[in-house]
Amino acid sequence: MKLLLLSNSTNPGEEYLDYPKHEIASFLGKDSLKIVFIPYAAITISYDEYEERVNARFRELGQEVKGIHRYDNPREAIQEADAIVVGGGNTWKLVRMLHDENLMSVIKSKVEGGTPYIGWSAGSNVACPTLRTTNDMPIIDPKGFDTIGLIPFQINPHYLDTNPVGHGGETREMRIMEFVAENKDIYVVGLREGTMLHFDQGVLRLKGEKTARIFKYGKQTEELSSGDDFSFLLK
Repeated sequence: MKLLLLSNSTNPGEEYLDYPKHEIASFLGKDSLKIVFIPYAAITISYDEYEERVNARFRELGQEVKGIHRYDNPREAIQEADAIVVGGGNTWKLVRMLHDENLMSVIKSKVEGGTPYIGWSAGSNVACPTLRTTNDMPIIDPKGFDTIGLIPFQINPHYLDTNPVGHGGETREMRIMEFVAENKDIYVVGLREGTMLHFDQGVLRLKGEKTARIFKYGKQTEELSSGDDFSFLLK
């Protein structure tokens, strides 16, 4: 498999998909590809608008995406794709639409067969076994928590170390510790903004200047950097 799983699309003060553009370009290569874009996580913008927002960056990289909503047969579109891109937004809505369109299994099969997969935020969440470490509000019934399951561990994108000033609720770490207490066999990666997980040729590594926080029940929480091998998470 080839996976590029981003915490977020855009860092504060930057243009859309600016910080990961070079990694995306390298990941996709120089050949022009048939890239299917899944915009189902969008809520407050249309799928057309989301597609154009992504294309504004991808055209700069010599590529172009086509939204899956433009195809008469979404499953066939996935089967014929050279690459699959899944955008961020609301994970609950994204999962609902993937179930409604019966796309989970066909995406999994294609990606496990070697088709490159790029996701950010919600798009990274659905590469996990379930959506249960998303930060998003459950605005819609997802028809099940199971997701594509390209990786055996969970990601918490946009991971924050502290709460905003004046907020008295649980920290993100406390929420994740609750998850691992109930799911003792599953690792969770707190993926900070500006970072991404890259998987290729059996090796999983972190890209970006920040570290990632690794959670597992019964183990000391640790920080790993871009120089570390994350492949133990795949076992």
